[in-house]
Amino acid sequence: MNPTLVLAAHGSRDPRFGVTARRVRDAVAAALPEVEVVLSYLDLNEPFVGDVLERVGDADADPVVVPLLLSAGYHHKVDLPAIIAAHRPFAHQTEVVGTRSLAAALADRLHEAGLDDRDGVILAAVGSSDAAADLHVRRRAIELSTRLHRPVEVVFATRLGSDARVLAGAVRRLRAAGAGRIALSPYLLSAGLLVERVETALDSMVEGTLVAGPLGAHPDLVDGICCLYRTATRRAAVTTSGR
Repeated sequence: MNPTLVLAAHGSRDPRFGVTARRVRDAVAAALPEVEVVLSYLDLNEPFVGDVLERVGDADADPVVVPLLLSAGYHHKVDLPAIIAAHRPFAHQTEVVGTRSLAAALADRLHEAGLDDRDGVILAAVGSSDAAADLHVRRRAIELSTRLHRPVEVVFATRLGSDARVLAGAVRRLRAAGAGRIALSPYLLSAGLLVERVETALDSMVEGTLVAGPLGAHPDLVDGICCLYRTATRRAAVTTSGR
């Protein structure tokens, strides 16, 4: 029997997040037809991760928990491990989905929105109290810049600064580099208030901003989840045989 794959999403009061998370779950289930794929949430939505862990799988096939997160911050390092320890100690937690480069997916979303050669790109992420998580986002921006052959600035939606001065600085640098238009690339799973906060601030500064869609159930993200699951099941087989 294959271990159950438990997707652990953050959760949001915005109903669009739940819709997107379910689309991701459905896409993963279609890619892994032999595996039970269950969606769970760390906060704000149900079912919660702990409740799911207590009811899925069996003693011989502990579930694999894949954090549906784009950077490895508090939820990945502290919150989720504590939940697993309390509810299913032998469950196998993988790295976050964003461990793999999603530059191609971000580029696809920009091109779908109409990116052209005159556009400078701002990569918008949530922002974390964990410096390593923010560094992770900056590395994704470098990868996207390399892929698109143009500068990519990073802004964190939770830290735009008073009067959005951080965002204004990013716009100035892109203009100085020759950008004729500003394109917003959300490094986020779903549409929501954070993206809209950045978009609204941009609209007050410049005209004609191009706004790409969020990552959603992009094939690269789905493939990343599947790869994390397969790697974890191989390691779990070795660990289980040694118990």
